Amino acid sequence: MQYRLKLKQMAEANGRPFRIALVGAGQMGRGFASQSHRLGLQVAVVADIAQERINQAYADLGLDAPLISNDIALLNAAIVTGKPAGTTDSNIVPLLDVDVVVEATGVAEIGAQVIYNTLINKKHSATLNVECDVTVGPMLRETAKENGVLYSVCNGDEPAEAKELVDFAKDLSFEIVMAGKGKNNPFEPHSNPDTVAERAAAKHMNPKMLASFTDGSKTMIEMAALANATGLGLTKRGMIGPEASRKTLQDVFCPVEDGGVLEQTGVVDYCTGDVAPGVFVIVKTDSPYVAEEMSYLSMGKGPYFAIFRPFHLASVEAPLTVAKMLCDGYETLVSGKPTTEVIASTKKAHAKGERFDGIGGFSARGVTDRVEDAKSDNLVPIGLLQGATARRDIPIDTLITYDDVDLDQNQTIYMLRMKQDQLGLS
Repeated sequence: MQYRLKLKQMAEANGRPFRIALVGAGQMGRGFASQSHRLGLQVAVVADIAQERINQAYADLGLDAPLISNDIALLNAAIVTGKPAGTTDSNIVPLLDVDVVVEATGVAEIGAQVIYNTLINKKHSATLNVECDVTVGPMLRETAKENGVLYSVCNGDEPAEAKELVDFAKDLSFEIVMAGKGKNNPFEPHSNPDTVAERAAAKHMNPKMLASFTDGSKTMIEMAALANATGLGLTKRGMIGPEASRKTLQDVFCPVEDGGVLEQTGVVDYCTGDVAPGVFVIVKTDSPYVAEEMSYLSMGKGPYFAIFRPFHLASVEAPLTVAKMLCDGYETLVSGKPTTEVIASTKKAHAKGERFDGIGGFSARGVTDRVEDAKSDNLVPIGLLQGATARRDIPIDTLITYDDVDLDQNQTIYMLRMKQDQLGLS
């Protein structure tokens, strides 16, 4: 049954449509609102620091201008009557009369605040904020369980879509050799919002978001999320990132002894070339006849085969996660026991006392690492670094340790990560 029909039937039984609160109405949030509305989900309230983005999100839906307020009672009154509502205070969103809070800011600390408070207020939460999930996903998963609600990273981005391929391959009893994505932005490790400003304007993108793509952070974060959700490992610190095409994936991502780049199997990585915006899983079978059938079905000559999805639809696909939550009690992607961390490498020199900004900014870029190696080297997850202060002069291209910086211990994400580590969830 189509989710749109199932949601309609459930809404009729409940006497009202399911209500969504959306936090973050930038490019991803705006797309989420437009598509979720078409699935029959009611965009009941939109939260953003910029009122014009709230107004634009509702204009996209063909709805009247919203009531914008930071008063909980006024907002709940509007929500109950179906009047569009908005707020510039994301902290009150978990207290509003909605069914699911969707967090789409891309800022790790805001994500931690909104999602955690949503869960302890016993509401489901779906997020497009993979930056937050790779930092405190296990703690959020446990918080959801404790409160009898659901937490999930959304469909649409590469981690969720690649995981679905991994699940499909596992269901067919294939050996998972590796899984990954294509990267289409040039790798510019020192890029920042200024260096990409012109390109960002041409793409109608936030330059900070584009910088997180070009400096490699987004790819590192996405592949860490995929690894942690599937139990796959990591090829090496920073990954390999070889060039490959759709036709050569299975030849490139196979063991070294068979002519590929992998020192071990059961890992994640990425490639450059014409694979982007697709995701893939490389599989192998121990059945000669199944291998013969795979070759017959134009999946390659074997013994390695690439199962490839040539697209991901970002915010357009993301509302499926909310539909699955409400209809099936299903979580698209949640972190298990992490295998992979995303640490930080400086993009510029920092003087003692200088503060660090966030992912996609001027200070640092994300680098994948095995959890055990990150712990051994005392390296700081990049999701904790925003607002930190350098304890010493730190050169460019330095991996940041806990001894190098004073972290902002007042942040929700810091407190959740400390608890996650204490409970042995990391």
